[in-house]
Amino acid sequence: MKLLNVKHPATDRVPIVISFPHSGTAIPEELKNQYNPDALAHLDDTDWFLPELYSFALDMGITMVEAQLSRWVIDLNRNPESQPLYNDGRLITGLCTTTDFEGNAIYKEGCEPTQEEINRRLKLYYLPYYQKIQVLLNDLKEDFGHALLYDAHSIRSVVTTIQPQRFPDIILGTVDETSAPKNIIEATMNGLKSSDYQVAHNSPFKGGHITRFFGKPEENQYALQVERCKDLYMDKLERAYDAEKGKKMRQMLIQTFSNLINEMK
Repeated sequence: MKLLNVKHPATDRVPIVISFPHSGTAIPEELKNQYNPDALAHLDDTDWFLPELYSFALDMGITMVEAQLSRWVIDLNRNPESQPLYNDGRLITGLCTTTDFEGNAIYKEGCEPTQEEINRRLKLYYLPYYQKIQVLLNDLKEDFGHALLYDAHSIRSVVTTIQPQRFPDIILGTVDETSAPKNIIEATMNGLKSSDYQVAHNSPFKGGHITRFFGKPEENQYALQVERCKDLYMDKLERAYDAEKGKKMRQMLIQTFSNLINEMK
């Protein structure tokens, strides 16, 4: 089974890689009968349509890497040792989660992955994604002297197990401003604020394990996480892509990447 898909830019490349760790929907055939059929009918925690939303990036010289497996197989944005990302009482789905974000069981009773199975998935599915990203970043650093990983995410506008109120429209995570230099963070914020979206910084999300792992400014390697509410580019039910909403968001994203490219010349 193909684990990831790398898309190389159609023009001269720039030192930016976009990662889509939660846009995949594939479940390995040998695992399918372990999940509840109702859960598999709609992989609710998927970051739907994000590669399509960002497809303009290839024409800007940006490399893209897309996970193919569902986060319900293994969550590429969680700590490999299952250490929690937050300690404020919110529901945090695990590395090999057994529930969705609402706390509903996704496995049939007795079919939850053992530690041995989790270790197997780490080796086969998790580590290759990280290894590929590092290869891409190293290659860009050789040519440009520095590189940025932009980790793209989306979430339902309301997830009461995390917070009772609606999320901000757009949330930039920089691990309390440690995963990228100040000028990169400012260029990103200016781009995200170029439209009328409500933009937050490091709250309620400051970046998952990918941002925390790859953000190493001392090595000229930067990382950002950008989260957005799904209903800003999908229909009200958050099931189908909305082309008009998507057009508006793409305009803001193009401005954001234009800022970053200018900053990283």
